[in-house]
Amino acid sequence: MKTAADRLTELAAHVFTGPLPVRVRAWDGSQAGPDDAPVITLRSPQALRRLLWQPSELGLAEAYITGNLDVEGDLARALSQAGQSVRDQPPTRPRPAALAAAAALALRLGVAGPPPRRPDGRAHLTGRLHSAARDRAAISHHYDLSNEFYALLLDESMAYSCAYWTRPEDPAYTLADAQRDKLELICRKLGLRAGDRLLDVGCGWGSLTIHAAREHKVRVTAVTLSRAQCNFVTERAVREGVADLVDVRLRHWRHAEGGGYDAAAAIEMGEHVGDAEYPAFAAKLHDALRPEGRLLIQQMSRGAHAPGGGAFIESYIAPDMHMRPVGRTVDLLETAGLEVRSSESLREHYATTIDAWRATLERRWGDVEDLVGETTGRVWRLYLAGASLAFSERRMGVDQILAVRPTREGTSAMPTTPTAWYTG
Repeated sequence: MKTAADRLTELAAHVFTGPLPVRVRAWDGSQAGPDDAPVITLRSPQALRRLLWQPSELGLAEAYITGNLDVEGDLARALSQAGQSVRDQPPTRPRPAALAAAAALALRLGVAGPPPRRPDGRAHLTGRLHSAARDRAAISHHYDLSNEFYALLLDESMAYSCAYWTRPEDPAYTLADAQRDKLELICRKLGLRAGDRLLDVGCGWGSLTIHAAREHKVRVTAVTLSRAQCNFVTERAVREGVADLVDVRLRHWRHAEGGGYDAAAAIEMGEHVGDAEYPAFAAKLHDALRPEGRLLIQQMSRGAHAPGGGAFIESYIAPDMHMRPVGRTVDLLETAGLEVRSSESLREHYATTIDAWRATLERRWGDVEDLVGETTGRVWRLYLAGASLAFSERRMGVDQILAVRPTREGTSAMPTTPTAWYTG
């Protein structure tokens, strides 16, 4: 009698030109596939039914999220190996006779049936794309999961962005150290001095806001669309003794008021602005600055031939997110009247940062399950594994772009060299 793994091998032969790209352990305990390949466990025919009804990245992701499908060992490594195998042997379009044979095999495996229920956690946004209300819902979906969850995942600065790893070979050097170095690098690039006014657009949980106020005595206006973050940063400023220097505002970037700022920053917030809206965003930042005021954008980018994001990210993590190649962002900033003075890639830094978050997620898995449940925990496990690969494999990047609003005469007040940014 044929095992489930035998029939799965026959089914795969109608799709792949070579052997199975992974080793499969089926729900009856049988196994098939190369011994040195990642081991994928199918806990029930439901996993294949999800792929039958949704033969895409999203169907595969939802099979994992629900626990119908699991991966043995490190998830990112398994995804990388499996992805390379598929690239080496791309799937073929089955002929009608092969499709009929595959359908018969699916029936014998118990795969046929109604579409499975979708897991909880999908974003459900309505309204005009990038309207204030829809942006608020998109931000809330991702960032209002709970402050407690992000406190479990992040370091004590609550920086949810790429760190800057200046001593990665030092075992005593931690994620918290790398985040502090990133915040200090931003402040140096912005040339912050005591009494300066900084606009922090998309302030998150206040890592840059608090660091600039505490370490550089800067007056910070922090803007966020997340009510949970707004309350958190307000309370944090009091707790850190900088409430007199910090003004936290709950509003859309379009409604950020005032001008004459000495500096402005948007740390991994521009991805949420939208493609059509980015010229207005760049113009808003230009107008917020005084002449010779500096802007620091830290923003994710996609490769020239890479899609960025993807169906899983859009559905479960960051709906309505838009990324572009970094050169396009530079062009948009300069079109708005800003002069771009520096662009520094932190791509490898992000892979290291995400791997630190992944290690924390696994170490605190029990607390994560207690706080947000297994399904949401698996969403984040898959998200972080995929994100680590996207940066390490150069499908995505992240860059610090420093720009200045020059005077009418063309002066910028920029230093002649960037040496002080890195030496202090």
